Parts: sequence; C-alpha cells; structure tokens
Amino acid sequence: MNLYDFTVKKQDGTDENLSVFKGKVVLVVNTATECGFTPHYTELQQLYNECHEAGLEILDFPCNQFGNQAPGTEEEIHTFCTGRFGITFPQYAKVDVNGENAIPLYNWITSTTKFEGFGKGPKALVMNGVARKMDKDFKNNGKIKWNFTKILINRDGEIIGRFEPTEDMDSVMAKVRAAL
Repeated sequence: MNLYDFTVKKQDGTDENLSVFKGKVVLVVNTATECGFTPHYTELQQLYNECHEAGLEILDFPCNQFGNQAPGTEEEIHTFCTGRFGITFPQYAKVDVNGENAIPLYNWITSTTKFEGFGKGPKALVMNGVARKMDKDFKNNGKIKWNFTKILINRDGEIIGRFEPTEDMDSVMAKVRAAL
C-alpha cells in the first residue's frame, strides 16, 4: 500500500483520492486549533510557500481526539486557520487518527510507522506524561500520540519519516526540503 491507495473526505464532504498527489512530496499532519502546538501552522505555511512549486503538498487533517482541542465544524476550523495563520494548503474534514473510527489513511500510517519518542527537554517530559495517561503502552505502538504529528511521504507515495509534535520544526523543514 501507499498514499495513493486512499480516499479521504474534503472539507465540503466530497471524496478525494490521494492519487491526485502522485509525484509530489506530501506532509500529512493531524491538527487542532486550540493546542499548544497550533503555532506550527505558521512554519507549515512558510514551508508550503517556499516549497509548493518544487512539489510539496501539506495535507491538514483536523482531529479532536487529543484533549478536545479541535472543536467546531470544518468551516469554523478552516476560518480560524485561514484568518489567524493564512493557511493555503489543503485542509480536510475532521477525522479520527486512532481507534475504531480512525480513517483508513491513518490506520495505514499507524501500522507502518513507529513512535520513536518525544526527544528531550521540557516539552518532551510533558508529552511523555500526557501520552502515558492515555496509553500505558504508548512507547511500543505506532498510534498517533498528539496533535501536529507529521508524516513525510516521498514522491512514490511511501512513508519516509514521522515527526512527533515536539520535533524541532527547523529539523522537519530540512527533511522535507531534502525529500524534494
């Protein structure tokens, strides 16, 4: 399987087969509007502005599974993101990324990738505690741990990187540029 095998719901409720992104480098992100990591939208939009013409697509999937930090309708979320952060990359319908209601795209992501930790530092310590409360076995499975987990997919539709929300955005941006 690869990215192109999946169909997702757009904000307007219509289906989009992800094969429309064949030949592109894609960064898939589960997002939330009321999260401490929401400012990542700024760097994501900067990256999109810089690299879109070179073949980058960023696919934004709002998700309310972590701390109920993505309340509101798809339209309200989109209005917030475009108004506050000026995002222009595709934003999809709100989804579940884990559990029985997870969309097939995220079932593939979580079964294909591994959690490799939150890194070091104060944010990592906090996130380890939060993740442990939600899932005692969080270190040993590929489930998405929190908002703004980023999945890097190459031009062949294969996953080549997973970045937890605590990953330094400069590092994420460098790896995206290298994939282009």
